[in-house]
Amino acid sequence: MADSAPNDVLMRLKQFLPARLRGGPVVPVVRLSGTIGAVTPLRPGLSLAGVAKLLDKAFSTRGAKAVALVINSPGGSPVQSREIYQRVRQLAAEKKLRVLVFVEDVAASGGYMIACAGDEIFCDPSSIVGSIGVVGGTFGFTELIKKVGIERRVYTSGDYKSQLDPFLPENPDDVARLKAIQRDIHDTFIQLVKDSRGARLKGEGDYLFTGEYWAGERAVKLGLADALGDLRTVLRARYGDKVRMPVIAPAGGLLASLTGRKPGAGAAFPGTVGFSDDLISALETRALWARYGL
Repeated sequence: MADSAPNDVLMRLKQFLPARLRGGPVVPVVRLSGTIGAVTPLRPGLSLAGVAKLLDKAFSTRGAKAVALVINSPGGSPVQSREIYQRVRQLAAEKKLRVLVFVEDVAASGGYMIACAGDEIFCDPSSIVGSIGVVGGTFGFTELIKKVGIERRVYTSGDYKSQLDPFLPENPDDVARLKAIQRDIHDTFIQLVKDSRGARLKGEGDYLFTGEYWAGERAVKLGLADALGDLRTVLRARYGDKVRMPVIAPAGGLLASLTGRKPGAGAAFPGTVGFSDDLISALETRALWARYGL
């Protein structure tokens, strides 16, 4: 009985130590949420520049058993999506750590591309997963400007500098060139998914790569995700009840304090960005989420 007394004292003292000093397995968590790529100058979306330090810190966490990524994104820039994917895989190889991805509401299009950086992907039965495709859109205002008596004047040096101008009639050759670029980007996306998921993919032919998306349970059956599960349940089952899951978040700063926004939330001072720009970016972001019923 006397031998157990020092151990009891140590256990009690441990309660007063910072979480990082209490011991036990550690799985740092990085949340990647929002549209991907630039939205407005002071309302940035997810980008490699914005998350690189968070990823570096997570993968450098002392005693880490793995790194968890929590993803909630409808997509956006294919370039930023792929750069974040590559950085995660590079760090995983350098630090020899597994990456566990947990999908919240949606990991679609570029959001799913980032999710493919995980060694395993978990999702909720109601998560939206997939949308492996490329989309681009604009508007045509030619009839409108005729009605209000506006004349469009464009001066270029270079045959294709005014292609896809929304104030000029649609040119089939411009559309064909755009679709060719989209096919190249789509092929890159498809190859990334195939390289990442390998034999786990179960869809026939190109069924998985039509741009369609699925709810979580169906996504697991198709091999786009590995299992249903949430962050806490999976990590506790795998690493024990004492596993610590520190969230690696951006440090607060003067801008966040002045605007009352959380770091990374894309705060903007009133008047610094034109109201119309802000409104358009908000509508585009809303449309991107709405595509998946969210």
